[in-house]
Amino acid sequence: MILSLLLWSFVAVLATGILWKGSDWLEQASEGLSTYYELPDIVQGALVVAVGSSFPELATVVISTILHGEFELGVAAIVGSAIFNILIIPAAAGLVAKNPLQSNRDLVYKEAQFYIISVAVLIITFSFAAIFNPVSAELGTILGEMDRTLALLPIALYCFYIFIQYQDTMDFEPEMEIQEINPLKQWGMLGLSLVVILIGVELLVRAAIEFGDLLGTPSFLWGISVVAAGTSVPDAFVSVKKARKGEAVTSLANVLGSNIFDLLICIPVGVLIAGTAVINFSVAAPLMGALTLATLLLFSFMRTHMILGRRESVALIMLYILFLIWMGLENFGVIDSIPSLPG
Repeated sequence: MILSLLLWSFVAVLATGILWKGSDWLEQASEGLSTYYELPDIVQGALVVAVGSSFPELATVVISTILHGEFELGVAAIVGSAIFNILIIPAAAGLVAKNPLQSNRDLVYKEAQFYIISVAVLIITFSFAAIFNPVSAELGTILGEMDRTLALLPIALYCFYIFIQYQDTMDFEPEMEIQEINPLKQWGMLGLSLVVILIGVELLVRAAIEFGDLLGTPSFLWGISVVAAGTSVPDAFVSVKKARKGEAVTSLANVLGSNIFDLLICIPVGVLIAGTAVINFSVAAPLMGALTLATLLLFSFMRTHMILGRRESVALIMLYILFLIWMGLENFGVIDSIPSLPG
């Protein structure tokens, strides 16, 4: 058993390394394409880079659902990744930046607030599943079947988000001339990076399932921790690199835009593929509540003097550690604050 754990630990580390390399190529391609098409920083971070760096999360849901029949692992990875993105990535970017990360009113009042709306809409969608398509369950557990019709609700909201970003590009006037960039080469690099990331995600999902089998723990635990952190590597890499360059707005916008894509597209896509999926609302509601709390905390930090300083960054990291401890205690049965958490 120890040898197996070491083997799959090595696979998890290898998968993370593959994701890291793929994210490097993805970041270069996304930056080149954004410059070529003259996109403003906030659109570059919130849409182009965010969607690209969220490909691991999308791949996790698709691979977990189709190849392994583990839709719940995919959802756990999405929620865990969203919490990781909100707490760890801005904190890491804030710690490596030479100066406190500067936000602006567009970032705080448009991106952050739209993200909060996204969280609310996903919770409402889960609620509709529990109310209109209830599934018989043990006492104290609330289950609901999410079908393709309900999955279209968050997707429709994301289409509206794209419309808003499109309006920003229409009003934007670039301050510099287009650089000598070969768009075909950049698109090719983008495609290659997505393939590499897909391979890394498959290895990471397999490692999570094996950890669960070997240790007798639910795959949910490894999805919300190991897989979530591993698939967030591209987001972390992009945001930290942007912060080092002094591009704070793009760095923070990438985090929010990535999470909006994860919640409104990645989870619904899994449902569209599977046809239907059972949502454990008793588990989903507390986790979405934790995500909301983390979001409000980051929102408050960004709004205070429009900067994210080192103290705030440390506070975000400490909150994430507390979240992991909470999840670990829940999954190993030490505490029972979340009814019917997979076990």
